[in-house]
Amino acid sequence: MSLRRTGGAPGAGAARGRTGRAPGRKGRPPLTGPQRFLLGGSFLITLGSFAVLPYMSVLLHQRLGLGLGTVGFVLAVASLIQFAGGVVAGPVTGRIGLRRAMLLALGLRTAGFAAFVPGLTSPVLAIGALLLVSAGAALYLPANKAYLVEGASEARRPRLLSASGSAFNAGMALGPPAAAPLVMGSPGVLFSCVTVLFALVGAGHALLPADAADCPSDGPSAAPAAGRTPESGAPRPGPSPFVVTVLSVYAFMFFQHYLALYAVPRTSAAFYGAVLTGYAALLVVAQPLLAERVAALSYPAALRWGFGAMAAGMAVIGAGGHAGIAAGGALLCLGEIVLFLKNDLEALARSSAAPASVFGRQRLAAGIGAFASGVVGGQLYGAAESAGSARAFWAAVCLQCLLLPVFLLRRRPARDREGSRAGAG
Repeated sequence: MSLRRTGGAPGAGAARGRTGRAPGRKGRPPLTGPQRFLLGGSFLITLGSFAVLPYMSVLLHQRLGLGLGTVGFVLAVASLIQFAGGVVAGPVTGRIGLRRAMLLALGLRTAGFAAFVPGLTSPVLAIGALLLVSAGAALYLPANKAYLVEGASEARRPRLLSASGSAFNAGMALGPPAAAPLVMGSPGVLFSCVTVLFALVGAGHALLPADAADCPSDGPSAAPAAGRTPESGAPRPGPSPFVVTVLSVYAFMFFQHYLALYAVPRTSAAFYGAVLTGYAALLVVAQPLLAERVAALSYPAALRWGFGAMAAGMAVIGAGGHAGIAAGGALLCLGEIVLFLKNDLEALARSSAAPASVFGRQRLAAGIGAFASGVVGGQLYGAAESAGSARAFWAAVCLQCLLLPVFLLRRRPARDREGSRAGAG
């Protein structure tokens, strides 16, 4: 199997210019071999990870006998490593290169899943294995995205990042049901299969072409890999993508964390599972289809559309019933597509740092948002239930989603006016 990078024919751009044909979907360059491999690998990696990680609390508590307080602390530390650890991706990839960083990350994750096999009888080994897996995840995702978009124009990035998101989400959707028959009855077999899967995917990564930082003998020509110039010298409208990512994930995780508590008693566990499956399928299909439209939006417009869809989704869920919960999930899916993709694109376009550093900071922002949502959401849902109306929780979250873009954009006109006055003076 050849994973050689491929490029367009030297005269292709000139030929299009002579014919006068506007660039469109038919004129888009095809995915390269490495890009196809990374997308397929992203699916397999997430499939293997989510065959195990969603069941971790059950394994730690029921099989290894850890108290729920200890389980919660272990999972919180693992989540912190997985998200906040992304900030080390930039320095690591800058020193050893993107391909080697992915290989190191997959090595850590393979070792972690392998350690779970003896760890099924040892809490210390199991916790150590989980932390190894989390450390590998912190390093892999920023390096994976950076390699995927390396050398790609700003116009091609939406397609690549949306395809990557679809691959990851497909694996997340299929992993838990695929592992359900083995997770409690034969967990050793499950962990052994996941270990082999990661080892094979890691071996495939070793065949990827080296990036600039992997080739120190190239001399000064490799230096630009450490940083870039922003895509445009003109100031881009809108707030910091880091801050917006924190607040986007903060708002979204209310849905992720608390829908089960609300939906299962009012419908059924089977219906809740169907909603999650439909959500994942819609995300996989719709994200690539909407990628170019999302990229074409201005950042302020994307915030209004994204948070607006989330607000509408929270309100519809609060209305209750099967139809309300299903429709609310679809609206939340639209909000996730717009905000998460636009935040990554905007962060890349504004920063002069290497892509791996940019994606690492975005992971840190996501971790901060998820942590804040967990802290606030638990108190808010508890207060709503104590007041006898869980629907008040969704109304409160809806209100936050409506106010967030107002808060994020309220100071922009004042800054623009100050800049205009300075230019006039």
